[in-house]
Amino acid sequence: MDSNQACFRRGIRDGMPIALGYFAVAFTLGIAAKNAGFSAVQAMVESLTNNASAGEYAVFSLAAAGAGYWEVAVMTLVANARYLLMSCSLSQKLPPDTPLHHRMLVAFDVTDEIFGISIAFPGRLNPWYTYGAVTVAIPGWGLGTLFGVMVGNVLPMRLVSALSVGLYGMFLAIIVPPARKDRVVLALVLLSFAASLAAARWSLLAGISSGIKTILLTVVISLLAAILFPLKDPEGGAAA
Repeated sequence: MDSNQACFRRGIRDGMPIALGYFAVAFTLGIAAKNAGFSAVQAMVESLTNNASAGEYAVFSLAAAGAGYWEVAVMTLVANARYLLMSCSLSQKLPPDTPLHHRMLVAFDVTDEIFGISIAFPGRLNPWYTYGAVTVAIPGWGLGTLFGVMVGNVLPMRLVSALSVGLYGMFLAIIVPPARKDRVVLALVLLSFAASLAAARWSLLAGISSGIKTILLTVVISLLAAILFPLKDPEGGAAA
């Protein structure tokens, strides 16, 4: 296993593209924050402590509407609920003897992209790899929000829209390599896309938030994948 320093440097290297994508996408968050009455510093602090686009949009939208603290807390929990599943998955990726404080630090910044590169780490996950990625990713998100408040409304709307698409392209760049190497992963990715589209258009699920739909689909597809295509423990133990 690589040393902690080597894993940390590798995490920084893999996290740099994520940081650049976060910086671009967070511009739109900054515009939403400014429209909700947040100052540049307030918006940046919010992004540094809540690194989640859907959750932050919910916060800024509710704040602009004059919602109470409990409403904001509940909506943020619903919008970010999928990270609970990601944290559970990462906890099993970590070595069994990983101390609690390392588990809590890794869980602090479980975003879609950080989760993607962390879960793809070969073998057991060294927490220092995730720390390296987070070290550059969180400042990218916070600074993007800061500059979004300061100059976001000056930029052309076409440019802002183009920046917001960048994160999706970056996420595709994370899932495409493993999908090309493993046909099972490719099939599951395509199944997830199709199921997400169906769930978004199915009228019976119209009253359910996108966050809850994501959780339901993740549980069902992951359960089927675990039953049909079980993976062996990276250290040669029983199948997970």
